Amino acid sequence: MIKGHGDDAYKYEGIKSDFSSNICPHGSHQQLMDYLASIHGLADHYPEPEAWSLEKMIAERYKIDPQQVIVTSGATEAIYLIAQTFCMHPVIPTPTFSEYEDACNMFSPRTSHLAPRPSILWLCNPNNPTGEVYDQPYIDRMMAEHDLVVLDLSYENYTDAHIINPRWGCRTPYSIQIHSMTKSYAVPGLRLGYITAHESLTAQIRKNLRPWSVSAFALEAGKFLLEHDELLCKPDLHEAQRLAKELEQIWGVIVTPSQTNFMTCRLVHHTAAELKEYLAHNHGILIRDASNFRGLTPQHFRVAAQSPAENDALVAAIKNFIEIKR
Repeated sequence: MIKGHGDDAYKYEGIKSDFSSNICPHGSHQQLMDYLASIHGLADHYPEPEAWSLEKMIAERYKIDPQQVIVTSGATEAIYLIAQTFCMHPVIPTPTFSEYEDACNMFSPRTSHLAPRPSILWLCNPNNPTGEVYDQPYIDRMMAEHDLVVLDLSYENYTDAHIINPRWGCRTPYSIQIHSMTKSYAVPGLRLGYITAHESLTAQIRKNLRPWSVSAFALEAGKFLLEHDELLCKPDLHEAQRLAKELEQIWGVIVTPSQTNFMTCRLVHHTAAELKEYLAHNHGILIRDASNFRGLTPQHFRVAAQSPAENDALVAAIKNFIEIKR
């Protein structure tokens, strides 16, 4: 497992603003909590061995067959299931989410970042940590070049750009889509995700499913959330673009263009570790040191836009850091 995910506020005291996690700021989960508290007896019985009832609801939403849906304990379980099932020669563009490489190395030690004859391509779309979105023509070209393309759509609700429709994706036996309810509803503690794919692919993946991997509470929460679209987590992309422009104006900071609420930045003269420690200890602000993403450097960090006031405070604090160091 990757060491150094965002949201490591537990390492610090007095964190007031957390820019380190990509999950967009969200309102209260009280409605969901009240619903789960009203369901008696969930802890007294085993959940469904496989989350059939939730798979059926997801299939109805996308107008696909329930056999084309597999509910998992978060998108991360989906990644490991796919890597276990399709032990082909993997290609993983960088920088991107490290769990693809970890999963492929666990089940197939032939991971390649630039292979002449790849069999399986892993694409995070929108990509973490850059916020880049791959368009449909690019994905079509990749599907023509590779035996199988895995599209991690965990941040599909975090952009206004066009993202592949699961109904279309399920028509081809050359593509697998990963979805994250964790990200879509800002509920990382639930560990809830799902796979959509052609039934010939899901049939193979199901052979490696562990029984009862999705808890009864997560299962019921997932069904509740699907019936309450008002609880979907939609980041303020206009505010994110404003933050990007403000960061670009800071001497010594380079911002990579992003189509999401999060963005990768590079310090020209200092390290991300220095900046992270300064912000945490002096301003109660937490950022993501992105140096452990393959393909990035010790100067790279990632931030996810918060409220306008918090974003302004981040910009001011980074300016202070650079002034102190000059």
